Amino acid sequence: MENMKQYLLPVYSLWLREIVRFLRQRKRVVSALGQPLIFWALLGFGFQSTFVYPNQQASISYLKYFFPGIIALVVLFTAIFSSFSLIEDKNEGYLQGVFVSPITRLGLVLGKVLGGATLATFQACLFLILAPLVGFSLTLLSVLLFIVLSFLISILLTAFGYCLAWKMDSSQGFHAVMMLILMPLWFLSGAFFPQTNLPWLLKVVMTLNPMTYVVAIIRRVLHWKEMYLLVDTPSLALSFLVILVFLGVTSYLAWRQTNRSFG
Repeated sequence: MENMKQYLLPVYSLWLREIVRFLRQRKRVVSALGQPLIFWALLGFGFQSTFVYPNQQASISYLKYFFPGIIALVVLFTAIFSSFSLIEDKNEGYLQGVFVSPITRLGLVLGKVLGGATLATFQACLFLILAPLVGFSLTLLSVLLFIVLSFLISILLTAFGYCLAWKMDSSQGFHAVMMLILMPLWFLSGAFFPQTNLPWLLKVVMTLNPMTYVVAIIRRVLHWKEMYLLVDTPSLALSFLVILVFLGVTSYLAWRQTNRSFG
């Protein structure tokens, strides 16, 4: 029991540090919610009059269709931006101090990743408050399921951001990589448009894109009363499986490269 406490205390300390650091940086709080909100409002209203769902029997506003994709963007932004602190910690010498402490390499990864995942889940839940405004029906079960799945997605994306940030020496370089890799992943995830009637190459890219399954699982939880809108959306079971696989892969890579660098 004492050994477990000695192991968990450093993890908790790193987790708490991520939370406190985020809350003290109000610009990060505003940007993590403000930018997706602006995207949702501008693009949602902009495409409202031209959007026609491919299924002729289904009728849905673009604001409502776009909402699950925006929640995915909230989680993505918060999870990835939390990895900026890793670059700052390396440059400021904080990580070197952590590595001479009794904390294990796995404990460092867990503390940083769980801290970012907690923040991303919290931001997603805040954005979920807007769901009834566009016609989503929320129940206690759907909200609880949303929280659990958002946390798993957040761990996946934070671990992925950790892997990218570990190789970076500057936040500018990390930001450039984020825009080059992460934004296209989000654009081709089904957040903007369904896969129906797309060219076969785009369908292949979207099928291989892990963010497609992130958006799909959020969409299935929110559209639980409108299954006719989910004909071309990956199933809940498949999306959950893909997320678990990528979560395991990114978490392992984050631990592996940390252990390799300071083994």
